[in-house]
Amino acid sequence: MMPTPVILLKEGTDTSQGIPQLISNINACQVIAEAVRTTLGPRGMDKLMVDGRGKATISNDGATILKLLDVVHPAAKTLVDIARSQDAEVGDGTTSVTLLAAEFLKQLKSYVEEGLHPQTIIRAFRTATNLAVNKIKDVAVSVKKDDKQEQRQLLEKCAATALNSKLIAGQKDFFSKMVVDAVISLDELLSLKMIGIKKVQGGALEDSQLVSGVAFKKTFSYAGFEMQPKRYENLKIALLNVELELKAEKDNAEVRVKSVEDYQAIVDAEWNILYDKLEKIYKSGAKEEDLRRTMMACGGSIQTSVGAMTDDVLGQCELFEEVQVGGERYNFFKGCPKAKTCTIILRGGAEQFTEETERSLHDAIMIVRRAIKNDSIVAGGGAIEMELSKYLRDYSRTIPGKQQLLIGAYAKALEIIPRQLCDNAGFDATNILNKLRAKHAQGGMWYGVDINNEDIADNFAACVWEPSIVRINALTAASEAACLILSVDETIKNPRSSMDGPPGGGRGRGRGRPHAH
Repeated sequence: MMPTPVILLKEGTDTSQGIPQLISNINACQVIAEAVRTTLGPRGMDKLMVDGRGKATISNDGATILKLLDVVHPAAKTLVDIARSQDAEVGDGTTSVTLLAAEFLKQLKSYVEEGLHPQTIIRAFRTATNLAVNKIKDVAVSVKKDDKQEQRQLLEKCAATALNSKLIAGQKDFFSKMVVDAVISLDELLSLKMIGIKKVQGGALEDSQLVSGVAFKKTFSYAGFEMQPKRYENLKIALLNVELELKAEKDNAEVRVKSVEDYQAIVDAEWNILYDKLEKIYKSGAKEEDLRRTMMACGGSIQTSVGAMTDDVLGQCELFEEVQVGGERYNFFKGCPKAKTCTIILRGGAEQFTEETERSLHDAIMIVRRAIKNDSIVAGGGAIEMELSKYLRDYSRTIPGKQQLLIGAYAKALEIIPRQLCDNAGFDATNILNKLRAKHAQGGMWYGVDINNEDIADNFAACVWEPSIVRINALTAASEAACLILSVDETIKNPRSSMDGPPGGGRGRGRGRPHAH
């Protein structure tokens, strides 16, 4: 008698498990890393992604690229998520975190193939990450400066380092000043929502400007508006969510009139409704996309009707101007009393270019915010990774057994950052890494890749700086992702739900249910 097979899962379910499954997941993550590998650093290349509707996006921001790549592999999606978490938490270093996670897995692949248990690897990696994070905290340099001028210069250098690897690296001095001005103009909370970024096509990048207040495209015109003054001082602002226009009657509305006078009465009634609204607005003491920011900046509250308009619901500002920006007319509200806010108006040729500029400035703004909140910095350009690599190698020699090999693998994986910086710039990576290892062994703690001279240099002295929190977050996130992927040893794919359900509107097999894939 043959034993009856036990059918546990629905027919067509795909299961794969064990070491081959682990290796397959590691390989999938390598493919993701290949997609962003060449975008790292000042000499990184950009990617051009075209979506299903034909919209083109040019970017070298790791999180943006991974978001636009429609990744369906379940394990590889983990890397997409860590890039997004890095983007949400610190704003920059998204490519680094993806590369690190993939490199950790690559170094571990041979151990997994040999049958080393994933939990042993995970334990070693947790130890290594804790050591590395504590080391960063030890060596990071505090930049708490009482002198506002000095503080400002430090922040500008951090912003310039963030912009160095972006499309607008050529204008990094111009934009790093603008970014620092923008962040400093905010209040203690440094709320990102209070910095508006508007894009106006045309003009040069240097025509971009920072408005200390609220600015948005002029959204309405009215008869005779050319004659109106374009500048008011110390004015009051009514924030209305009311339509101030005549409504066309419904197509099937029918009005029967016997004389011209009757018809005129109907037209007058429509206008009277409008005049009535304007009269109420005028009597309240006010002269009429970014309502909320205007409300936060100028005070007052948004009104959905003009019935209860009094002086206390109005906002105020020192200066209102209507200004021509490129082909658009913009409303500027300056000198807002309530909240600190500012608007960056970006100029540039192609739409893709201004969009990438906006993404680059977002990274720089996040970096400056972090540098103000966590006032310690480390040298970039692969310097901190090389120092951590040396530290972990030295540590691994002091412990016995498998842990020694695994922490050594972690240390080797950290070298991917300086190596990739060299590869992207067309340098001889092996030669430069040998020089870096030698220099760090002699105590040259801040030596990293010198992109300008195909050599190594003290990047701290060269002002290639980034907040230490960026590196800490990148390491912990990358290590976490690697451990997560290693801890998965089986994938179960449910079959897609069939669309040919039984007649009569009943639910078909699996119809309407979500399916894993």
